[in-house]
Amino acid sequence: MSFCLTLGTGILLSGTLTKGQDENYPIGQILTEKGEMLIWLHDETPNHKDHFIKLAQENYWDSLSFNRVIKDFVVQGGCPDTPEGFSDSPYLIEPEFNDNLKHIYGAVGAGRDDNPDKLSAGCQFYIVHDKEGIPRLDGNYTIFGQVIKGLDVLEAVATVPTDSLDAPENIITLDVNMLYLTKEQLAKLGYQVDQ
Repeated sequence: MSFCLTLGTGILLSGTLTKGQDENYPIGQILTEKGEMLIWLHDETPNHKDHFIKLAQENYWDSLSFNRVIKDFVVQGGCPDTPEGFSDSPYLIEPEFNDNLKHIYGAVGAGRDDNPDKLSAGCQFYIVHDKEGIPRLDGNYTIFGQVIKGLDVLEAVATVPTDSLDAPENIITLDVNMLYLTKEQLAKLGYQVDQ
């Protein structure tokens, strides 16, 4: 399956999609006090996609927060932003770089520490806020998803006041779930799935 999505910013996305059970597509849902974001999970990064689904279904992220917010760069959350949150993560994942998946506005990627194998901390994720994208991260961090609804929420999160360590002054708690949407439901969101 292929898809095509035009974001309000004029960015056209395309790629390949695979059906889930009963022709439903797995969509990540991130709820915060600022609103809801829906995340398309790319088939091109199957291990990252599977880890995201697994952790969401286990309620792993619920009550954790966006702990790093840098306007015009990324908002990041998931596991603790400590050395242990990366290197001792129980969910280290081999990188799945794909030339078709870029750090464009709204892209969802896996955080990591500075390790030579570029292993992802499977519990740490970020969302690109830079409207021009961040090409210098391509091939260095795995992109595994794309915001398909809630770019206004991304804007609201990315512009909160932060301290000198880029942590929000007021905690932005996460509630991460999985939704399974049909092609028709995705079309209502402006997300076209072609067979």
